[in-house]
Amino acid sequence: MTHRLEVPIPGVRVSIPDGVLHIRSERPLRVLSSAACGGAWLTTGDILNLHVSKGYSSERPEDDLQAAAARLGVPEPFVGLMTAAYVERARMAYRAGGTLVVTCVATVGLTNATSAGRESPWLGPPPPGTINLVLLVDADLAPEAMVNLVITATEAKTLALVEQGQRTLAGELASGTSTDAVVIACTGEGPRYRYAGPATLVGHLAAQCVREAMAASRSV
Repeated sequence: MTHRLEVPIPGVRVSIPDGVLHIRSERPLRVLSSAACGGAWLTTGDILNLHVSKGYSSERPEDDLQAAAARLGVPEPFVGLMTAAYVERARMAYRAGGTLVVTCVATVGLTNATSAGRESPWLGPPPPGTINLVLLVDADLAPEAMVNLVITATEAKTLALVEQGQRTLAGELASGTSTDAVVIACTGEGPRYRYAGPATLVGHLAAQCVREAMAASRSV
């Protein structure tokens, strides 16, 4: 069964066939991400978020992502994420300001909540639980703005967790999980933005999207 989410950006669609959340853009997207496959800087029309079991462990997750992409007929290069959260429970939020449209697609798993700088790193493979955020921006973001938007999205994510009262197993306020990933993708169309902090329009809209999607998402 294939689920679909409506995206308010022309030429972009989200489908969820067989445990894979697939964001497809008819126009090439400029992407900056911390993804396991296709991370760093990339130009692509495809972003995948693959559901894996709670006991999943691999030294080469990119192999499983490439296999999933091949199964769906997705060509390389693509951006590939993984999560133990059910991708069918993904939540989407969007905001618009003038010609600018920002959309966040989030999957949230919190069994692996951490408090950055307050707890020791995991010894061995971390338990499952990942927050994957994909921000889609119908605008022309300069490279520095895309990096800036990573910061803004992360701040919004952490604030959402604090507002929800999420805590780690040790009782610390959660700032995220140890395996979170973020994807910033822009169409390159329309106005150009050099900055994307929370005081800018694009950063403000993105932060609102992240907080709304986080609030609506279900944990693993």
